[in-house]
Amino acid sequence: MRVPVSHSVSKASGRGPRMSQHAVESRQTHLHYGSTSQKMHYYRYSNAEVSCWYKYLLFSYNIVFWLAGVVFLGVGLWAWSEKGVLSDLTKVTRLHGIDPVVLVLMVGVVMFTLGFAGCVGALRENICLLKFFCGAIVLIFFLELAVAVLAFLFQDWVRDRFREFFESNIRSYRDDIDLQNLIDSLQKANQCCGAYGPEDWDLNVYFNCSGASYSREKCGVPFSCCVPDPAQKVVNTQCGYDVRIQLKSKWDEFIFTKGCIQALEGWLPRNIYIVAGVFIAISLLQVCQRSP
Repeated sequence: MRVPVSHSVSKASGRGPRMSQHAVESRQTHLHYGSTSQKMHYYRYSNAEVSCWYKYLLFSYNIVFWLAGVVFLGVGLWAWSEKGVLSDLTKVTRLHGIDPVVLVLMVGVVMFTLGFAGCVGALRENICLLKFFCGAIVLIFFLELAVAVLAFLFQDWVRDRFREFFESNIRSYRDDIDLQNLIDSLQKANQCCGAYGPEDWDLNVYFNCSGASYSREKCGVPFSCCVPDPAQKVVNTQCGYDVRIQLKSKWDEFIFTKGCIQALEGWLPRNIYIVAGVFIAISLLQVCQRSP
């Protein structure tokens, strides 16, 4: 009696989880021995390890990201030490506006953490770190997308929140040197003054026009609101003194009368392609970071 026997034998070459079925080659061999016929199938699998080229490319990309995070953290901590915040952290909570150093430190922490996970995960092929890295990149990408969509759909709400934010920082203009420099840079770059106009500087105790104020800057504006004089080679930091005492019709001869919110609203449509290009570039970088 002839009994057919069939065996399937799989041979895998590779090392543990680094092996996958990248290519399969099958061959059949017939062996005849007496009345028995054996038909054996051999499958050979090739290693599909992560390309060294891709691994070191990912490592190189993320080490730059990591080092940038270190720089941000270093600059932020140095700025805090100069202002004495490291010795008294309550100074941050006492500031009614926003401390720009906090933003620098937050960006630094995110960049340092993601850069570390990407570098070590790629170099050591650590699955947990790579999963954390990819998950964080995807989360940040969708958060950016959600913020962009919500900002477009709820423009009035965003405008009101930005006005509240700007006015809060106007009140704290003299309380923090970094905040002061940030507002001055914004006003000079956009040739604007206040949130919706120079009158917003009445919110600041130093620039307030009320009789209770004894400041030399009373009824004035910061020098960053002043229309620059090409003949002056040295910045006149007192150019905004007493300017709001004069008639409003004469303000535009000395200071910018357009609010910064209006300036930003006008800037965005003129530079929509640049803004879109920046967002697309950031998105592509994030996609490249997590691509397998």
